[in-house]
Amino acid sequence: MLYSLAGGGTLCGVAALVLLIVSTSTDFWMQYRYSGSSANQGLWRFCINHKCHAHTITVAFWDATRAFMLLAVLSCFAGVVLGLSAFTNGTKNRRVRTGGIALVLSGFLALLALAIYTGVTVTFFGKRFLDWRFSWSYIIGWVAIILAFAAGVFQLCAYQRTTAEPAPSNNADS
Repeated sequence: MLYSLAGGGTLCGVAALVLLIVSTSTDFWMQYRYSGSSANQGLWRFCINHKCHAHTITVAFWDATRAFMLLAVLSCFAGVVLGLSAFTNGTKNRRVRTGGIALVLSGFLALLALAIYTGVTVTFFGKRFLDWRFSWSYIIGWVAIILAFAAGVFQLCAYQRTTAEPAPSNNADS
């Protein structure tokens, strides 16, 4: 049972890691119209008419969103590595548990990042730009949160299953 739950958790963790990296690195968190032309915005830069520029102003919500997303990627990577190492080194219960905690933490950190971004976008940019919408990178971030939480829960359940099951007896039949 450990291998199926921990394996499922590790696969979900790998998918969450890939989606978190794609979501963090792309420039399509929000799309809007700026001076009649289409524009999109990511965590690191914004693009108008297919010309991209780095964010020149440092605003606390950008920094907080970036920091939480990067911490979520690192935590998810740690959870995946711990989950994989539990298979290569035998069933190390502590590694499965620690990997599950790291994956749940990753989901929580990404949730904080997207909550901050959502709050600022809706209250500030939603009033500034009339024709705007969240884009695919933002939606991928939410899918990654669900996968990271699921991966962590799978690994924590695998840990609970192995600690609850009694050890097999080594009675030699004489």
